[in-house]
Amino acid sequence: MEESQSLNEPSPKQSEEIPEVTSEPVKGSLNRAQSAQSINSTEMPAREDCLKRVSSEPVLSVQEKGVLLKRKLSLLEQDVIVNEDGRNKLKKQGETPNEVCLFSLAYGDIPEELIDVSDFECSLCMRLFFEPVTTPCGHSFCKNCLERCLDHAPYCPLCKESLKEYLADRRYCVTQLLEELIVKYLPDELSERKKIYDEETAELSHLTKNVPIFVCTMAYPTVPCPLHVFEPRYRLMIRRSIQTGTKQFGMCVSDTQNSFADYGCMLQIRNVHFLPDGRSVVDTVGGKRFRVLKRGMKDGYCTADIEYLEDVKVENEDEIKNLRELHDLVYSQACSWFQNLRDRFRSQILQHFGSMPEREENLQAAPNGPAWCWWLLAVLPVDPRYQLSVLSMKSLKERLTKIQHILTYFSRDQSK
Repeated sequence: MEESQSLNEPSPKQSEEIPEVTSEPVKGSLNRAQSAQSINSTEMPAREDCLKRVSSEPVLSVQEKGVLLKRKLSLLEQDVIVNEDGRNKLKKQGETPNEVCLFSLAYGDIPEELIDVSDFECSLCMRLFFEPVTTPCGHSFCKNCLERCLDHAPYCPLCKESLKEYLADRRYCVTQLLEELIVKYLPDELSERKKIYDEETAELSHLTKNVPIFVCTMAYPTVPCPLHVFEPRYRLMIRRSIQTGTKQFGMCVSDTQNSFADYGCMLQIRNVHFLPDGRSVVDTVGGKRFRVLKRGMKDGYCTADIEYLEDVKVENEDEIKNLRELHDLVYSQACSWFQNLRDRFRSQILQHFGSMPEREENLQAAPNGPAWCWWLLAVLPVDPRYQLSVLSMKSLKERLTKIQHILTYFSRDQSK
């Protein structure tokens, strides 16, 4: 302003000389310069005052702070970035307890009359948030509810923004402040919600009633069974098996009349590798055999009430001796058949199922008998219906006899 004034205002000497050499129009220009100066001098304080009012922090009451906090809950633990098109977008961050603490301290306690249970309800299950998570687009859901939606499509259930990167990371960090507010202000509602969750988990944890059934292929005790899971219903089933802690589910072959066979084998999850698009490769191994008592359905996948099968033990010494002789004979026959296979077939079997288990001293120690029998049954190219009949047997002698007949048949083909 000093420079503009020095250019526009005449010096004292000039102001004295002007009336002598200038005419009326010059006086008019001088008046305009003086008026402009007066306008500038009056505008400046107003501008500075305006800038101060805009840049200063608004003074809010406790209630106003509480309302503002409620509106910003869905934006917790997010950063706002500006896209090329000028629109704001939320960027996900990891858990930062310091930021949450500062956010809480800045707004203080919320008056209880401002707390409404409906503000803390999941828009998917319409119940109180349980393990609330917030997506990169700023929407909050129950963790389980969001995962079920992502089983079907990698998009936000509300705004349909892509969550492919979020799904690939699988870092479902619980929104800490949202959970703390529920614990502090809605303890009774949370207690009831947790009770319902525990009841649902207990129902899913039962290993004889409503057991989840994967209808796919034959599975056998102690034999590895890798699975490629891509259907939404089985994604849900695998995830529930992990969340409940059982890490088990049943495996049965399909049946045209009853949806799935009357006999099957439990599978134990050893490891799960999740792919970026939501599919997974599940490493499982066979466990107990079972017989189906009652069939059912839950959330798209099959369930069953089952009873477990165990071999009937032989106690007579003569029967034990005969069983041992039959066992050693069939085991030698199995080793001979496997060694006579072509190198390509043998290497494929070893890569998929591993090596053949060693001969066991105590034939009746395991409830399902020697492990090598199931390994051999899994690698033999036999009709699944025949394999199913062997799986259902509770007599080791009968099982060995069946395997002996199969080996005899295939040994004839090798000799030709």
